[in-house]
This record gives sequence, C-alpha cells and structure tokens, in this order.
Amino acid sequence: MKARYQFRFYPTDQQQRSLAQLFGCVRVVWNDALAICKQSEKLPSNNDLQKLVITQAKKTESRAWLGEVSNIPLQQSIADLGVAYKNFFESLKGKRKGKKVGTPRFKKKTSQQSARFRIGGFSIKGQRVYLAKIGEVSPIWSRELPSAPSSVTVIKDCANRYFLSFVVEIEPIQIDAKNQSIGIDLGIKTFAVMSNGAKSATGDTPRGELCEKAESPIYSVLDRKIRKLQKKLARQPKESKRRAKTRIQIAKLHNRIADTRKDFLHKLSTKIVSENQTIVLEDLNVSGLVKNRRLARSISLQGWREFRTQCEAKSAKLGRNFRVISRWEPTSQVCSECGYKWGKLDLSVRSVKCINCNTQHDRDENAAKNINKVGIGHCHDSKWAQRRDKTTTVTHLSTKRQESPRLQAGEYVK
Repeated sequence: MKARYQFRFYPTDQQQRSLAQLFGCVRVVWNDALAICKQSEKLPSNNDLQKLVITQAKKTESRAWLGEVSNIPLQQSIADLGVAYKNFFESLKGKRKGKKVGTPRFKKKTSQQSARFRIGGFSIKGQRVYLAKIGEVSPIWSRELPSAPSSVTVIKDCANRYFLSFVVEIEPIQIDAKNQSIGIDLGIKTFAVMSNGAKSATGDTPRGELCEKAESPIYSVLDRKIRKLQKKLARQPKESKRRAKTRIQIAKLHNRIADTRKDFLHKLSTKIVSENQTIVLEDLNVSGLVKNRRLARSISLQGWREFRTQCEAKSAKLGRNFRVISRWEPTSQVCSECGYKWGKLDLSVRSVKCINCNTQHDRDENAAKNINKVGIGHCHDSKWAQRRDKTTTVTHLSTKRQESPRLQAGEYVK
C-alpha cells in the first residue's frame, strides 16, 4: 500500500525564485490545457495536450520561458488534469464513491502551488534532495522513509511555507491489540466519546461504566481573529500591498488551526487504532449538519471526515477491522444495558435514566456503547416489549412537581 510522508524545507533566495518560476510554468500549462479541453467537443488525449501546450508552445515567443524549467513537472501537470477529468466522469456515472466531483478548475497565483517530480527528476543524496533545475534542498527529516520514494511533490502553501511530499510503498504490520472492539461517538466540545473505560466505583447503578473521552482543541480564539481580518480584507482595495499582507496573515492563522487539528487527530487516531482490534464509527451526515447556521462553523472546524479517513488508513496499515454503521441506527434512543427504546431526545438533554432497568446514562456514552454493539453484530432487541412506560430524562426530573408521583398521563418514574 502507498503512503505519503511530508517534510518541511527552507529554500535559499535563489531556490525560491527558481521554484516560483517552476510553479508559474506548471500553472500556465494546466490552465492552457484546461482551456483547450473546455473548447473541444471531444476530450483530447494527454499526448495531444503535451504536444500543444508544451512542445509547440516552447517554440512560440509568448511561451518560450517554458524551456527554462524541468520538463517532468510540466508533463505531470497534464497527467494530473487527465486524472481530474477521469474522476469527474466516473463521479457522473456513479462509479466513484463519496461526494460528487466537479469539473477541473483554473489555478490561481494566490492559491497553494505545487509541482510533482517523478523518478529521473529527483534523487536523494544522503540528507539532501536534488530537484532537477532547482538544486539540492535540505528537508527537516522528522522520520525516516520506509522505502525509496516513487515521486516527490514540492508544495508552497498560502502562507509561503515549503514542503516535500514523498510517495512510498509500505507493508502492513501486525501488532497485538489490547481491546477487542471500540465504538466512537463524535461530537463538538467533546470530540470523541469511546465505549471503553474502567468500571465506575460510585454511581446510581453498579453496571455503569466510565467511558474515555477526548476533548476537542479550542479553535474559537484563532477563528475570531480570522473573522476580524476577513472583514478588514474585504475593505482593502484589490492588488494593494496591504491587502496582500492581510491575506498572508489570514493564511497563517488558517494554518495554525489546521496544524493543531491535524496533530490532535493523528495522535488520537494512532492511539485508538493501535489499542483496538475493531474500530466502529457512525456514518454522519456532515453536509446536512452544517446547514444549521448556529453550529456550522463549529462542525466544520472539527474534522470528523479527516478523522474517519485517518482511522481507516491506519487500520489497513496495522491489520485492524474498521467498520462504519448506518446513520439511521437509533444509537441515542436505545438503552445500552437492556435494549429498551425510549425514542428521540432533544439535543439539550445530556443525561437519561432508563425506566426499564433504572440505569442512568450519559447521552454520548450510551451512544458510544450502542455504536460498538451494532458494529460487532450484537445489539439488544428493542422490540421485545411494548412501550408501557416512558423514559424520563434526568434533567427534567428536578423540574417536576414533588407532591405527586404521577408526572403526566400514563407516565411514571419507578
């Protein structure tokens, strides 16, 4: 299986100018080829596009500077455009899983820049990496590459940081897991509530368990700074130096949030996958959840989909079982102890007391346990009894009148 290893490096001033020229050539080749594809009735082949926008374009006066950079990244740009169109057509036909893929778009100078070198365009010499017509660069080697890379991509993000991204082949490894399975319920303030945990020493019920929880990093401080700078950016005239400076400040804040989230998700996913043989998640409808204008920004900052992708990739690497249950499973409506179904609960209700088995549940912990049971193929039959009684939420018990045991018509608390 393939994996990607990314390292940061600091180019010299001359190398920055050479990389800027390379990024510009790659961007121009992509945009010229995309313009031809949009104007053509039939999609041209990659070889035809290379002849038009690279070979013949170098002979013209307006594109003669394409010959000053390595030809390998330019050819790879055409190949990437072909892959983008292939993904688009497969998405239209329903052959590609996941979210619908749109048509390729033109690249901008202010967006993230990249150029890919195949074998022949780069080489690793000790602690340095040679790039064709760029020179030798010294990345910060935070870890060793497991095998020889098949390609390397030079990346410059919006905050003017430079990275080398290597694609290598890795072999799956087998590590014994401490736990058989784990169910994970994802949230906002508490990012993950996991079904594993030690037995509770105190509590309303001796059968209760304390689930392990992972608190989400606080993004609100940096997010408020971004929103303030975005308002400032909207008032500044285009193509001005101050607007460019503000844009860099916003990009740096975005990178701080992204780096914090990536670090948190990698550490959490590595811990979960290494300790558990079966990992069970719930298929969340994130595109529907972000339509809530009050929670859309907070949900978007969490990275639920990225966490799922990391768990799935690391499970394949370590030989774990990764499962995703249906989003329609009533994990928050069923008692994890006896299987009694009490129905839908308002989001403000965080604690529930089952009237059938008299077990007090935390809403998220109960959902995590049910996710684990459904994922491993074992769940209680919630249809075994009629709904003679109705489960009453703990948060509502204190607000009911104390003089009468009868709460509502046909509802009792045992």
